[in-house]
Amino acid sequence: MKALVITKLGGPESLAVRDMPEPQVKAGQIAVRATAGGLNFADLMTTQGGYPGAPAPPLIAGREFCGVEDGSKRRVMGYLQWGAFAEKVAAYENLIWPVPSDWSDEQAAAFPVNYFTAYLAYWQAGMTGQPVTGQTAGLAGPAGPRRALIHAVAGGVGTAAVQIGRILGIEMYGTSSSDEKLARVKELGLQRGINYKRQDYEEAVKNLTHGEGVDVVFEMLGGEHTAKSIRCLRDFGRVIQYGTATGKAPQLDIRGLYAKSAMVQGLWLTYLSQKQEIIDAAWKQLAEWIGQKKLAPVIGEVLPMSRAVEGYKLLQEGKNYGKVVMTIG
Repeated sequence: MKALVITKLGGPESLAVRDMPEPQVKAGQIAVRATAGGLNFADLMTTQGGYPGAPAPPLIAGREFCGVEDGSKRRVMGYLQWGAFAEKVAAYENLIWPVPSDWSDEQAAAFPVNYFTAYLAYWQAGMTGQPVTGQTAGLAGPAGPRRALIHAVAGGVGTAAVQIGRILGIEMYGTSSSDEKLARVKELGLQRGINYKRQDYEEAVKNLTHGEGVDVVFEMLGGEHTAKSIRCLRDFGRVIQYGTATGKAPQLDIRGLYAKSAMVQGLWLTYLSQKQEIIDAAWKQLAEWIGQKKLAPVIGEVLPMSRAVEGYKLLQEGKNYGKVVMTIG
């Protein structure tokens, strides 16, 4: 079978389409003939050696896909740790979901990572109405509108978070490097766009909220941005840290945390995907919203697998809007 292979560590240039043996289907898995795959920043990090748990090269890239299940021939979309960008995928049944009948394969391939991550970020922030595992009951922040600051708001997780935030009635602030991208995300429901190349987002949030801050920050940059995001919080707020796109370890301002009774909470889909009760509850809600036509993946670019390097570089250079999707086969 044809597959996109990370031949060595070194970034997108290490990718190559190669003939590989078909995967062996283990107990609890099903075989899927993949037709499309969604690109994520974690995929870029894997080519650079920065994603925890990934085996040494060579390995088949990719962690989400759409395809046709062997045997039943039903259309499915799914999530796994690696091996998704291949003509045949072996995936666990509990991390495969039916494709909505009116969605294209590309839309389905753009769904799992972004929408589960965005929904679980709101869940961990206590904004979905579902009980949060391990969270103190009855603790509430200040009265008033619930506010979220979403970094990289024009990306895959960002656009998913805006769609979900609109359903939940969240007052949303989003950062991006482009006025054009911000204008497009506002059409999805973003209320306040902040071009971080034109103004400091910490100062912008302070001014826009009249000094109050936001209840939650969705933070995937790392480095100094974790500390800056803490300073953007109001009392009892949370920074949900789900990535380190800068490649730098998050800086923590501990005094800033206890001054506001705030917290930084990690979100790693690799870990949460092993918690079946959490994933099932998230899917139940997401599926309901899909059925109500309230969610639809935003796709900025569709490329064949032979142009994978180009797609990865769009993420690397921050030039993508929404999701970059590859066709397979």
